[in-house]
Amino acid sequence: MKKASFCFLFTILPLLLSARQYGGNLFFQRADSLLNTILTLYQVPKYGLLMETYPRNPKQQITYTANSDANLTQQEVSFLWPYSAMVSGCVSMYKISKADKYKELMDKQIKPGLDLYWDNTRKPACYQSYPTFAGKNDRYYDDNDWIALDCCDYYEATGKQEYLDKAIALHRYIYSGWSDELGGGIYWCEQKRTSKNTCSNAPATVLCLKLYKLTKDEKYLKQAEETYEWTKTNLRDPEDFVYWDNISLEGQIGYAKYTYNSGQMIQAGVLLYQITGKEAYLQDAQQTAKGAYEYFCRLQQTPKGEMRFYPDSPWFNVILFRGLKALYQTDHNPTYIKAMIDNADFAWRWTRDSNGLFSNDWSGNKSNQFKSLLENACMIELFAEISEL
Repeated sequence: MKKASFCFLFTILPLLLSARQYGGNLFFQRADSLLNTILTLYQVPKYGLLMETYPRNPKQQITYTANSDANLTQQEVSFLWPYSAMVSGCVSMYKISKADKYKELMDKQIKPGLDLYWDNTRKPACYQSYPTFAGKNDRYYDDNDWIALDCCDYYEATGKQEYLDKAIALHRYIYSGWSDELGGGIYWCEQKRTSKNTCSNAPATVLCLKLYKLTKDEKYLKQAEETYEWTKTNLRDPEDFVYWDNISLEGQIGYAKYTYNSGQMIQAGVLLYQITGKEAYLQDAQQTAKGAYEYFCRLQQTPKGEMRFYPDSPWFNVILFRGLKALYQTDHNPTYIKAMIDNADFAWRWTRDSNGLFSNDWSGNKSNQFKSLLENACMIELFAEISEL
């Protein structure tokens, strides 16, 4: 296909590339297919967990943590962060389909695996970065944010009280990382309290709002507003409204920008608008969505022509999608979410390897020998969530 016609194809696609428009439940079928592929290829039967990469990287060591007394050095299974992407995918699959097989998978396999990361030897209890069978590892506030959000969603879909209880317990842990330094804010890592990051504060805001909606406890709404304002004041770029990564205790900004940070603040702004009715929150979300699109979504050449892509960090992009989906469902502007759907469709059609796995570059210009669990499991959530539109 010539470049011009390829670009035209993506221009004339419908506002939202729903599963029906592609034929049947195509996006959901993709999610299901990828789920089964990952469960087969990445499995570690010894522990009932999953590998960090497929194939296993023989050089992969337990070096991710800042401070560890782990008694293993060779990494046998994935860190918590990639595993949490699998949790998110299963939650989305059940939430959207209500199919018993996804609930059974979550309850009998994914949740028992997640429990292996649970550390109750340090209080407040939470999930640590590597399973406890290897000893104590670092505990990250943002890692626990993502799982707490999934617990809220799964509780809402199933009514299982244990998941709401877990979300509340994780909220308690996450806010144990809040301190008066810099006027507030949550640290990134419990064992390395040197910075306060958007990635720990933005999803904590979303978590408070989800807990408020589930419990109607006003303390969560108050905490959400406080965390939101702290993050916006300290970590939003006033020029383009895209969020910086972190601020050190010395007040030095870490100016790196990642899609997920802005995505969570977009989702937080939408939820605050829906709950409070304050237009300023919606305007914040719209400004950040526009800024993120202009900052991140760049034209790239591909073997099939020129197209706009979000960066080569798929999991980060999927978290951005959460915010963009919430915003689209509120203001019905398809521009930003459509670009993400185009990316996901292109990646599926043109960039997977012979096993059906993705590299971390949706454009196909770069490829990884070792396919990351994080960057593949996140696509389960993405395709499932797209199918709902």
